[in-house]
Amino acid sequence: MKDKIQEFSKKIGIHFKDPELLKQAFVHKSFLNEHHSFKIGDNERLEFLGDAVLELISTNFLYKKFPEKPEGELTNIRASLVNSESLAQEAKKINVESCLFLSHGESKESNTKARKYILANCIEAIIGATYLDGGYEKAEKFVEKYILYKLDNIINNELYIDPKTKFQEKAQEIFNITPRYKLIEQHGPDHNKIFTIGLYLEGKLISKGKGGSKQEAEIGAAKSGLKKNNW
Repeated sequence: MKDKIQEFSKKIGIHFKDPELLKQAFVHKSFLNEHHSFKIGDNERLEFLGDAVLELISTNFLYKKFPEKPEGELTNIRASLVNSESLAQEAKKINVESCLFLSHGESKESNTKARKYILANCIEAIIGATYLDGGYEKAEKFVEKYILYKLDNIINNELYIDPKTKFQEKAQEIFNITPRYKLIEQHGPDHNKIFTIGLYLEGKLISKGKGGSKQEAEIGAAKSGLKKNNW
């Protein structure tokens, strides 16, 4: 595992004066429940710090880049950059999973909603560790390289606009109809339930969405509806 973490450090292009800090960023609390003699703590405090550092770096970047945009729009753009889905996707790209310290049970659940949050939290913990080890500029370098690069795609494709809001605006503009969302089905155990939501216009099913929460499924349905109508 030590070699993998060293490889990860080289991959992201950041040398750690204290390699144990980076190692701690990968330690999930479940691992410590099974390994009481492990000398390093879990990554929750690093995640807490990294979350704040990430918000400051991304906010500062957007504030300077878009002097004409109002606070509300900047908030939505930032949310698109740093939400758990975005962070989890980035974690997979840079193979964070290969370095994770997880319990036996957690290591089996590779494609669950819980794993997505573990990956997102780990990215924040890495940012926290980078900040502690090398200061703001080192953390900024990591955030710019692995998170802020998505900005052009988010702006050009208006991904920062909530799909439900966008679909509703289009439906009202073109058809003068307010869309409705209805639960079609749900299945799976309580800790990993999957919901299917239908998007309707005057009772006609336009599209469907699936997700680990009703909100997530509704957003999926709205995205599908926008794509189907070329909106």
